[in-house]
Amino acid sequence: MPQPGRAALQVVDRSQPVALKAFSRIAEVWSLTVEEAAGLADMSVSTWKRARRPGYAGTLSRDKLLRLSLLVGIYKSLALYFDPPLAESWVSRANTGPEFDGATPVAAMVAGGLSKIQKVRVYLDALRGGA
Repeated sequence: MPQPGRAALQVVDRSQPVALKAFSRIAEVWSLTVEEAAGLADMSVSTWKRARRPGYAGTLSRDKLLRLSLLVGIYKSLALYFDPPLAESWVSRANTGPEFDGATPVAAMVAGGLSKIQKVRVYLDALRGGA
């Protein structure tokens, strides 16, 4: 009989490489610097450089997996709401929206951490009419 909580741990273990690969591709599409990508993932630059390579042996916390999941959702929302050139550059453009105060969304999310990333996800869902 499986131990309680064991199945959930295995699901997290299997989702980690997928989440890292997806966010690595998103970072490329968004033309993020290594520092920006590491900041969004809440990792040091050296850890991010290792984590984005296939076969990364480290373990991501639930917080980091949640961040990556939210960033994938932000990417998807941008792709649904904007045409490709704007969807791909939106995070790097200065924004006067209520969550950004003239900063770029990526700078606001790095500075604001997980709570700001969640707010940006909700903000974009609201733009699409989802909230």
